Amino acid sequence: MKITKLESFLTNCGLRNYLFVRLSTDTGLTGIGEATLEWQEMAVHTLLHEWAEDRILGVCPFDIEQVFGNLIRDQYQGGPTVMTVISALEIACWDIIGKACGQPVYRLLGGRAREELPVYANGWYGGAITPQDYADKARAVVALGYRAMKFDPFEQAWKEMGQSQMDAAQSVVAAVRSAVGDSVELMIEVHGRLSAGCAIEMGRRLAQYRPAWYEEPVTPHSLDLLAGVTQALPFPVAAGERLYMLEEFARLAHMRACDIVQPDLAHCGGLWLGKKIAALCQSQDLRLAPHCSIGPVALCAAVHFGWATPQVMVQENFGDFDAPWRSELVGGWNPMADGRYLLPDKPGLGIELDDAACARHPFVKHAFPSLWDRRWVAELTKRPMAAAGGAPGAAS
Repeated sequence: MKITKLESFLTNCGLRNYLFVRLSTDTGLTGIGEATLEWQEMAVHTLLHEWAEDRILGVCPFDIEQVFGNLIRDQYQGGPTVMTVISALEIACWDIIGKACGQPVYRLLGGRAREELPVYANGWYGGAITPQDYADKARAVVALGYRAMKFDPFEQAWKEMGQSQMDAAQSVVAAVRSAVGDSVELMIEVHGRLSAGCAIEMGRRLAQYRPAWYEEPVTPHSLDLLAGVTQALPFPVAAGERLYMLEEFARLAHMRACDIVQPDLAHCGGLWLGKKIAALCQSQDLRLAPHCSIGPVALCAAVHFGWATPQVMVQENFGDFDAPWRSELVGGWNPMADGRYLLPDKPGLGIELDDAACARHPFVKHAFPSLWDRRWVAELTKRPMAAAGGAPGAAS
């Protein structure tokens, strides 16, 4: 079996543009992947066709170790753009392999390793401004069946926060905790905003609300600062979504710089690299919570990974809070029902792209401004409302 064709599909989904890929083989089998990179899809699209296309055509999709080991070696510079390209193609190959074997991908990654795959909601708080807004939206999340949710209460904070800013963030967390009760897990997202000292001070203020974790409290580029925050706080710290190479995860695990590791399988090399990251973390008793803030193909891949990887404690989901046409872009299998993940039962990833639906929603330049720009709050309130009754989410 050889890969004979690479196609790409650039489509809009509200605050994001999604970039999907499809590989075709000389046997007629096809596989899909996702090369979405938060608001950098045109750069990825160029690299996909300029650099990767010639390297993927003619290879056997079963040769995961050789093909993608060579691509990682040959890309030379590293970083999210090229690793997103590689990840998308790797996941598409697993889709082909599953179809060729007549098996869901999770069975090829080790088989079913758990009785259930827990889920947490993200993206649900778009447009929320006041603590009451957050509380109302949090209740709607629980009504959908979710027992865990993540949110960023820090607005446009950067490095240091004054007392009024800290009070405002704490008020949001307090309101959400009060609204959902003690049995719902709250993940506090920081987006790498704070200095180490401010992150520790803020974390100590939030400890009374029993966070399930405190995510990316400091810059992802300093594992030493991250380790210091982790050691100083009485609850788990999560990080890793902005690491891209196996060696970076090896250092993270060796340092135990956080408690919960969050590889993004759509950016760090794909499913096989994800299993290697899991092995590195296993020896250090670190749990995994894979990051996935992009589209439905990346989510399906992460769900297969989660079912086959016992260290995965929970899997993120944006799907219920995305643009209302998200579900049109792919068909064949919905990974969610009643706030829980379903076990895949179709060969491969179990989904196929809808080319016509992708074409109906063309690329939108500057779909989302900076997280540190207050314009995004106003922009969120103008976007089409998602199925759960809230504007599409902005956080990652």
